Amino acid sequence: MQKIGVIQGDGIGPEVIGEARKVLDVACERNGTSLDFEEFPLGATHYLKTGEVLSDETVSRLEEKDAILLGAMGDPRVKPGVLEKGVLLRLRFHFDQYVNLRPVQLFDGVPCPLAGNDRKVDMFFVRENTEDFYVGLGGRVGRGKSRAELDLVRKAYEAKFDVGIDLKGEDELAYQIGVITKGGADRVVDFAFKLAKEKRMDLVTSVDKANVLTDVYGLWREAVERASKKHGIAKEFLYVDAVALHMVRNPERFKALVTPNLFGDILTDLGAALQGGLGFAPSGNINPEGISMFEPVHGSAPDIAGKGLANPVGAILSAALMLQTLGHVKAAEEIERAVRDVLAGRKHMTTDAGGRTSTSAMGDAVASGLRAL
Repeated sequence: MQKIGVIQGDGIGPEVIGEARKVLDVACERNGTSLDFEEFPLGATHYLKTGEVLSDETVSRLEEKDAILLGAMGDPRVKPGVLEKGVLLRLRFHFDQYVNLRPVQLFDGVPCPLAGNDRKVDMFFVRENTEDFYVGLGGRVGRGKSRAELDLVRKAYEAKFDVGIDLKGEDELAYQIGVITKGGADRVVDFAFKLAKEKRMDLVTSVDKANVLTDVYGLWREAVERASKKHGIAKEFLYVDAVALHMVRNPERFKALVTPNLFGDILTDLGAALQGGLGFAPSGNINPEGISMFEPVHGSAPDIAGKGLANPVGAILSAALMLQTLGHVKAAEEIERAVRDVLAGRKHMTTDAGGRTSTSAMGDAVASGLRAL
């Protein structure tokens, strides 16, 4: 029996995770799979009651799990970043979940903002999840803060460019440092090429901005070159702005994309928009050799929490992605098929896609469709 840690989280998190659990129960029953779920009451309510964001004891208990299923983090009662960094990012880094996997597929029956009704979009993003501009190296200098720090920044800048930096009066300087290591790039790029080979794809698109950020993304390109030769799969290098353009004009050209952290964060939400909205988008924070965490990407949406308006499809598909990663491929495929059948029927659609189906009714529809397969 595999052990799953469940963090419902904030806002609509408990609602969508409830529907994902409902569908998981049916899928497991159909396939003779046993999962042992344990709830962890992390989020705004727990923080406001106890002052605790994420304890070392809770992390230790999560270390005993085979996977984590997460709803959403964020609440207007708590300063932005406290929960997101304290829970979500801490877990990603602690469990070294260096791959963020985001499938982007169009669903029959779901309105798509692209012109034409015969678009065939089926791509996946492999986003590096622990490096780049998310490592937290940076700061602000000025208004009486460390002049020594300013001197260090100035010297580093002027060593590269013949431009002076000086702060006068109330002026400030802010800087953020992006970091990519050879090991970090190699492992996520290798994952992308392996996945492309498994899916019988013959091209991996690498996303960067190496024409401007030459050092970090020059190293990134070297990793892509090595993986392409190793796996015998062709690669192409595209700048992030070109990828954004093609995703709108010709998204069918993409199958597998591997991206540094920041660019992947942005482009995958563009991919969700193509799908019909964030409510349809699943994701997995994956450590292939360790504990992975799966979550819908829509956030906590506190304005609709408790109203039965949330779309649970992203959470349900995240649960399917969890099953697939745990080795239950047939059960995962059946959930995906049930979701597709329900959406194609157009009878059940939540408000974000122009329908009136409630959160629980959508979960019921997918569960019923799954039983009928």
